[in-house]
Amino acid sequence: MAEAARKIGMAETPLYREAPNNIEAEQALLGAILVNNDAFYRVSDFLKASHFYEPLHRKIFDIAGELVRMGKVATPITLKTFLPADEKVGEMTVAHYLVRLAAEAVTVINAADYGRAIYDLATRRALITVGEDMVNIAYDAPVDMAPAEQIEDAERRLFELAETGRYDGGFQSFSDAVKTAVDMASAAFMRDGHLSGVSTGMRDLDSRMGGLQPSDLIVLAGRPGMGKTSLVTNIAFNIAHAYEPAQQADGSFKAANGGVVGFFSLEMSSEQLATRIISEQAEIPSSKIRRGDLTEADFEKLVGCTQMLQKIPLFIDSTGGISIAQLAARARRLKRQRGLDLLVIDYIQLMTGSSKRANENRVQEITEITTGLKALAKELGVPIIALSQLSRQVESREDKRPQLSDLRESGSIEQDADVVIFVYRDEYYLKNKEPKPGTDEYLKWEGEMNDARGKAEVIIAKQRHGPTGTVQLAFQGEFTRFSDLAEESHMPERYE
Repeated sequence: MAEAARKIGMAETPLYREAPNNIEAEQALLGAILVNNDAFYRVSDFLKASHFYEPLHRKIFDIAGELVRMGKVATPITLKTFLPADEKVGEMTVAHYLVRLAAEAVTVINAADYGRAIYDLATRRALITVGEDMVNIAYDAPVDMAPAEQIEDAERRLFELAETGRYDGGFQSFSDAVKTAVDMASAAFMRDGHLSGVSTGMRDLDSRMGGLQPSDLIVLAGRPGMGKTSLVTNIAFNIAHAYEPAQQADGSFKAANGGVVGFFSLEMSSEQLATRIISEQAEIPSSKIRRGDLTEADFEKLVGCTQMLQKIPLFIDSTGGISIAQLAARARRLKRQRGLDLLVIDYIQLMTGSSKRANENRVQEITEITTGLKALAKELGVPIIALSQLSRQVESREDKRPQLSDLRESGSIEQDADVVIFVYRDEYYLKNKEPKPGTDEYLKWEGEMNDARGKAEVIIAKQRHGPTGTVQLAFQGEFTRFSDLAEESHMPERYE
């Protein structure tokens, strides 16, 4: 009986498990850095001080990194002045410990392997933290936290871990922020067209916006028939078609030009969207493609275009009435599995909110959606283009160019968006005002119509990081295609 009780007691006593770590690998890497500072550059792209398990090792790596970046030499002698002299490591002083690290150093060639081992163990420790939190929250779930909400939170934390190798959040030092800003400027200098963001493939729009900026929410709005979906489809295709991957130091791939595009098409099916893109690129009207009214030459163009389109990284999700929580989860998954450089949503008013309170009030629901989209753009670090409808009050004005006050259902769209763009085509409205032929009004109308034909205005009404204003684009209605407008200076010479 006593033996059984003793066994039960043993079974109930939890075993102590130490978090995954490898002190020897940390010592070996730090020793390599102290002997040859070039070892630091082999790991600095992916390894941070926070990835070290031993607090003293974090301090040593941090200080050594600072010295190396400043162009100074990091050795046991230069480092010891920045570490507490009276601190002990077992029987040794910190100064003695630094000398021991350098004496037992591995070669610089092995530095990257040791760095990767430290990084992987830090990721496993962060994974354990996320897992423990999930279990504890599930056991003691607050009344107002639905299981779906917990799943979304866990997925968000796991995504952050998959993207960055750590889950910490919180404050970032200003020196890190400055380094990121300089890296962004350097990338813009190296990239085609010197853009800090992703190029839309449209010269004048890029020069006004500097491309689509990471973590921006860009709202593209217009009345029905103006070509919102056509413009965003053109931009999405241009970016996916220009995609050129570049391998990073940690083995992952990042877009050198163009990018991977995720397209949430809530209005059209994926087949309809594909037909539009084929029509734009093959220069065959989409009505002819749908009816099969094609010549042999058209069909050859169609086949050639389809083969090219099958290779581009454009992913379409045509789930109708998707909620902001579902959209965020699917976008995270796409970024984790395939990469993601631009997200498109067509369009905001067809989305639904997640909370019960939002569903009772449409304005609150739109507020939740736009706030969620802005938060998602920051979390994923990619630009999000969200299309939006405009209210009918545009139609009652003499000048039908849209204004910020025309954004439908909520001021939060204007408030949360970093950029608000309107699409306007004078040709659309003039077509419906055709007077009787032969009259003076007809001659005036004909002149206006000739000026407006094949032209579109993209009005940048709000831009946090740059100027507002209007960009002129060419529009080919039969192929629903926007492109750069030829400048007078680039036109062929005319002879009278």
